[in-house]
Amino acid sequence: MDAMDYVLAVVALLAGLGAFLFGFKVLSDNIEKLATNELRRWFDKTGKSRLAGVGIGAGVTAIIQSSSATTVMVVGFVNVGLMSLFQATTVIMGANIGTTITAYFSVIADIPFIEFITVFTCVGIFMDMLCKKDKPKTIGMMLAGLGLVFLGLEYMSMAMDEFAQQPIITDFLRSVDNRLVLLLAGIVITGIVQSSSAVTTLIVQMVGAGMVIGDPTNSGVLFLVLGTNIGTCVTALLSSIGAKTNAKRAALIHLMFNVFGTVIFSVFLLCWPGFMNATLGKWFADNAGLQIALFHTFFNVVCTCIFLPFAQVFVKVSTKLIPGRKEKEVPAGDDTLLDDRFIKSPSIAVNQANKAAAHMAEMAMESLTAAFEGFADGDESVKEKVDEINARVSELDKRLVEYLIKVSSTDLSYADEKLISAIHHAAGDIIRISELADNITKYTRNCRRDNIEFSPGVLKSLRAMLDKIKVLYENTMKAFGEKDITAIKAVDAAEDEIDAARKEMVADHIRRLNEGKCKPESSGVFINLVGNLERAADHFVYVAHAFDAA
Repeated sequence: MDAMDYVLAVVALLAGLGAFLFGFKVLSDNIEKLATNELRRWFDKTGKSRLAGVGIGAGVTAIIQSSSATTVMVVGFVNVGLMSLFQATTVIMGANIGTTITAYFSVIADIPFIEFITVFTCVGIFMDMLCKKDKPKTIGMMLAGLGLVFLGLEYMSMAMDEFAQQPIITDFLRSVDNRLVLLLAGIVITGIVQSSSAVTTLIVQMVGAGMVIGDPTNSGVLFLVLGTNIGTCVTALLSSIGAKTNAKRAALIHLMFNVFGTVIFSVFLLCWPGFMNATLGKWFADNAGLQIALFHTFFNVVCTCIFLPFAQVFVKVSTKLIPGRKEKEVPAGDDTLLDDRFIKSPSIAVNQANKAAAHMAEMAMESLTAAFEGFADGDESVKEKVDEINARVSELDKRLVEYLIKVSSTDLSYADEKLISAIHHAAGDIIRISELADNITKYTRNCRRDNIEFSPGVLKSLRAMLDKIKVLYENTMKAFGEKDITAIKAVDAAEDEIDAARKEMVADHIRRLNEGKCKPESSGVFINLVGNLERAADHFVYVAHAFDAA
């Protein structure tokens, strides 16, 4: 093998690695787009069950093919208070199991018919070019990504076969028998690449080509694999920089899980250096690559079984190592929902934006109710509370718009694009509702200034109208992300009742004016108040139908 052959082999390796990583990203991104609703539901079900957390972590990571991405999302959820440290710990353990799936791509690549899968690259691209609907285009890109993954593996395999025939390379790899060096190499390489899946796949390719890494009698290559599990923690640690205390603790728990697991397995392998040859090497003697992939899975499953009962201990240790500190208090549920960490997973980010819009609606309803109660009680001081709530609504609206712009710049599914459009429209209507609440505080001021009073009967009819708006609001909230047809019908029914109530109340007011039972100066306040309440109801209806169309 002359110098040019070496160069061509290196080029083939780099080209294959590039195609594999790019195809890997395209595949996972488009699978995530297809599984948008499932991912949302899974992360919303992160309850207190240990096994549920592990299952969710493993399932999500198996879909998006990246434990780093899952862990970054977990850090984000903990940072905004949507997930406890206990929940995060179980999900992180599951994510470490889910990430081992990728290595099996390299294993099945040796099956002869798998070469035909590379044709999916062409098929998928043509589907993306020729199809007009979003779902077929997404499926096409998913197939193209899958084809590129196996095309990359094919090129890497060709390069490895060339390198495996060169004594200078094989002797060097075999000579690196210092297990600590191999462990550190796994940590450093994975920390740079930021993907234990990619590094493990490369190791599987090397071993599958017949290349021996380290001393086979002491399972040297397994220490390289163990190092990849620590190296993958780099991404989560970086994402926790600048985050709140609990988010830093979540990243630390991820590191502790992998470090403690690596220490236990390192001691185990030092005590039983022939483990590989006596077990996996004996059972799968004809497939060295499969042995590595199975060991990677075995490591993470065993570590999860060992540490899962001690999830609360991990939480307590992280709390001791990273003590709490005073942080700026942010009202629960405000713009803390909109964490930029989620943007790497657009479907999750859109779901968070949806929750932020729902919280805006909740605050707007709170403002409207407070303003009305202030009017009924003749309490001008309520304006301070209304102004404070409205300021929060306005600030969250600005943050939400900025966040949606960032999310819109990513590769979104058609469903997510529609949902973003609905959120934009809904946010505008919600702002109008908070402004109507401010109008009502002005009517309270005018009544106090001009000594205008309303009879208990009038106030009772006004309160009945507000109760109808509350029912409409509750059904509008059900429309957020649920697309509940029953809720939409209830919204429309409530709107009809409110419209009818407004007409009846205005007609009764005019009758009282004609009978001399009401002062003329109260007319402007009453009619405007009733009109503002009806308009608030209209805006809630617009919000409900915006999400119904999404």
